[in-house]
Amino acid sequence: MSGGKTTNFVKNKNSYSLPARNLDKNLRINFLVGNSLFRRIWEDAAISENIAKDGLGPFFSSTSCDGCHISDGRGHLPILEIDEDLISAVIQIGQPTKIENTNEKNHNDSTYGGQLSEFSTEDVLEEAQISIQYEFMNVAYDDGTIVQLKKPKVIIDKLNYGDLEPNTSSSIRIAQVMIGLGLIENIAEEDILKLQDIDDSNSDGISGKANVTWDMQESKFKIGRFGWKASQPTVLQQTADAFYHDMGLSNKFYPNASNCTETQFDCNNSVSGNSEIYDNFEVSNDQLDLVTFYSSQLGVPAARNQKKADVIAGKKIFYEVGCNSCHVERYITRSDGPFENLNNQIISPYSDFLLHDMGDGLSDQVPEFEAEGNEWRTPPLWGIGLTKIVSGRESYLHDGRAESLEEAILWHGGESIESKNKFKNLDINQRNQLLKFISSL
Repeated sequence: MSGGKTTNFVKNKNSYSLPARNLDKNLRINFLVGNSLFRRIWEDAAISENIAKDGLGPFFSSTSCDGCHISDGRGHLPILEIDEDLISAVIQIGQPTKIENTNEKNHNDSTYGGQLSEFSTEDVLEEAQISIQYEFMNVAYDDGTIVQLKKPKVIIDKLNYGDLEPNTSSSIRIAQVMIGLGLIENIAEEDILKLQDIDDSNSDGISGKANVTWDMQESKFKIGRFGWKASQPTVLQQTADAFYHDMGLSNKFYPNASNCTETQFDCNNSVSGNSEIYDNFEVSNDQLDLVTFYSSQLGVPAARNQKKADVIAGKKIFYEVGCNSCHVERYITRSDGPFENLNNQIISPYSDFLLHDMGDGLSDQVPEFEAEGNEWRTPPLWGIGLTKIVSGRESYLHDGRAESLEEAILWHGGESIESKNKFKNLDINQRNQLLKFISSL
């Protein structure tokens, strides 16, 4: 019952797409309408004949939410052999220095902003042509087994609006799985903050910290919970941000119909999809709320095979090597959250939702609020074993470089280096038991 009473027991391609099992029947219509908006294909306002669907772009990474979060699952990198587009990942860009004491997430590039898009609407030049190259390396276990790892590198073949600033860095970010977001938001802030150990006072090598982000609705700083660097405080704000930056759709948090910088003149002069019918935005307040409701009410798949001997042994190893130092198993959600069915739930997300230094190998040099380039939020593990069933392939870590759970573990560094080394010291049977346990979640 990983998601408490929201837990579903389906083990197929729809495992991430089902409503919370305890959602009131009278509210399921809101879930279904939110689902339809999540899957809606948005259109260029200059050529669309449907005012309900127009407003895409001018720059965009996908034409729908579902285009990145396919079946509400993880994104992936292109399959290079078939020249696939970068359709379920975005390219974040920014300066390597943090902005202190401000409500701005990071230093954007002065010409291209905070995200580089390879798609654009008609009569607007795309920002860039982007491709991916790989660097390969081998990692050896103590028993001599070799595993090949690969690291993706962004290749910007053409910039149509001038050069990036000299210090601007780029980072691939694949779409994250959508399950359990409402439950995560319903974890009491103090339950996350008490897990912080910024100065490593217990000398265990783990020094997690909460990201401090700006809540645009309440106009105050709050801890971040969502995104690869925990830079979004609520599901609502995460949804609004994705609508605007990933698809160019204005909403009450981002009212500008054009998601471009001041120097991108053609982009700024493109046809707007803002409409009085939709609160003078491209995504109305009601539509934004419905997609947020849908995203908050996706149930969590049940853990599987929990009574099998290898899974039981693997869980013991999970604790022995210290994975639980960051992947915290259990919480009880608040009793006063906005959705009654998400209150007082005993849940097992396996995350502390804190930032951790993951080492130079995973650093991207793009800070977000308090998160440095080498710091990442601990991703929840619930439902992770169903990734291939839902998405057709496995793709882990922020840039999708790991095609298996084993590869993901072997990329761990920084604060997690000791746990990784303990994993490497296990014999092959113990390694497989640990991987079976994680896959059972």
